[in-house]
Amino acid sequence: MNLAQRCGAQGTAHVSACQALLHQLQAHSIEQLRVCWADLQGMLRSKTLVLDANSETQEQQVQQVQQVQQALQNGIGMVSTLLLKDVSDRTALAVFDPAQQEQRALLGLGSANNMLLLPDPGSLVHLPWAAGTAWLRADAVWADGSPVASDPRHVLLRALQTLASRGFELRCGLEVEFHVYRIRQEQTSIETEAWTTEPPDLALVHPGYSLLGDAHADQSSDVISLVRKTLLGLQLPLRSIEIELGPSQFEVVLAPTDALSAADQMVRLRNGLRQALRRAGLYASFVCKPPFAGAVASGWHLHQSLVDLHGQPVMGRMQPTMDRAGPTMDRPKPKGDASSARQLLSDTGAFWLAGLLAHAPGMAALCAPSIPAYRRFQGSVMAPQAAVWGFDNRGAMLRVLGEAAQGCVRIENRIGEPMANPYLMMAAQVLAGLDGLQRKLQPPPAVEDPYASGHPALPDSLQQALKHLAADTVLCEGLGPALLQAYLAVRNQELARQAQCAGNREALAAWERREYFARF
Repeated sequence: MNLAQRCGAQGTAHVSACQALLHQLQAHSIEQLRVCWADLQGMLRSKTLVLDANSETQEQQVQQVQQVQQALQNGIGMVSTLLLKDVSDRTALAVFDPAQQEQRALLGLGSANNMLLLPDPGSLVHLPWAAGTAWLRADAVWADGSPVASDPRHVLLRALQTLASRGFELRCGLEVEFHVYRIRQEQTSIETEAWTTEPPDLALVHPGYSLLGDAHADQSSDVISLVRKTLLGLQLPLRSIEIELGPSQFEVVLAPTDALSAADQMVRLRNGLRQALRRAGLYASFVCKPPFAGAVASGWHLHQSLVDLHGQPVMGRMQPTMDRAGPTMDRPKPKGDASSARQLLSDTGAFWLAGLLAHAPGMAALCAPSIPAYRRFQGSVMAPQAAVWGFDNRGAMLRVLGEAAQGCVRIENRIGEPMANPYLMMAAQVLAGLDGLQRKLQPPPAVEDPYASGHPALPDSLQQALKHLAADTVLCEGLGPALLQAYLAVRNQELARQAQCAGNREALAAWERREYFARF
């Protein structure tokens, strides 16, 4: 029995998918097939399989096809220390230290042993910026076919399976802010002691401070065009590209889909834009706040709604009716307190909303994983500062919206930063929402002034958020001990390195510039 069979990938459907993949590789003259997996940071790691339709002999071509077939059946080895990489690519565990044996065993690690990447034959994506090159997504498994417990995608998949057992599916839409700069000059020196290099010398694409300014859109037309071509070429459901408030800041919006697909899309979006724009002399950054005076912090607003297993929305109280102009909403008359969630949400929606609020402090560690992200919660433009919700209120952490045209309601969670691992960010929503459903938690009244004193504040630092996460039994159990240990080890290692710069403002700024902005 091969690895694919041990993982349950067998039967005619799998065989057909593998055959279809081989046909696509040949039909599109793919010469470099990057088998990819997203690590704890959401950064793609890959190994490249080489194909060449112009090989001198038919025997060489057959060998190359067999190489792909072998990968589909038995996976590709990849060093397991990648499970423990922090933002600077340091491993957050001494894997050869006998004193770490217990921790290594929990994670499934030996002495830098291999895990296996088993490709999904249906996930082929051609790279619009690299002719003859494609991505093929893979799952991380062990040799016996069991999933790698600390793989973020596996954690989300497991949470979604639990949600499905309750009769629900989570749908998510992505609204992602990021910055793009023109590269004036690449860095030519390497600071070996710092491990990471300085970012390039950069220039603004647009001057900012003109939200949705059409003149800025015209000034940035080459950037917008390249973003559009890249995202559509990556098969992403792009709805819009917008000029954000800050200098050189943009936003893209993707149409909603199921949560697992949305997380996969975010991985492609972030990694794809970084690569495609770099080839064009542009620098895309998904850090929360670039290290420049006047930079405006970027957020990742996650729109979410629940549907039943037949695809029908279940979070809203409103029901669609028809009039001469088309679909309208027959909204129930207000009952009781006008700030009550029941004005718009069903019981299911209200319980889910309350769960998100109840676990906001621990959730922050997964949705805002970088050290600089917490400055966004302390006065940035329309960024949340407290675990509160409101009706169409962009200052609240949770913004509740009614979709009149579709007869459903959604919740926009504004706590995230663009650097968040999408699988863990979405898993946090599921785990928190499920707890709200299980315990039938009741949400507090909606707020009108989310910045007023007295509201439950969000964590003011990554260190504080990690403490909340470690104390949140629901999130900890849902993540599982392996992922939780890896995540805490990585983040605490980053905090320890930052602490070495304490008291030296210049050193701290340089550290954040190299660790975050130069890499993300």
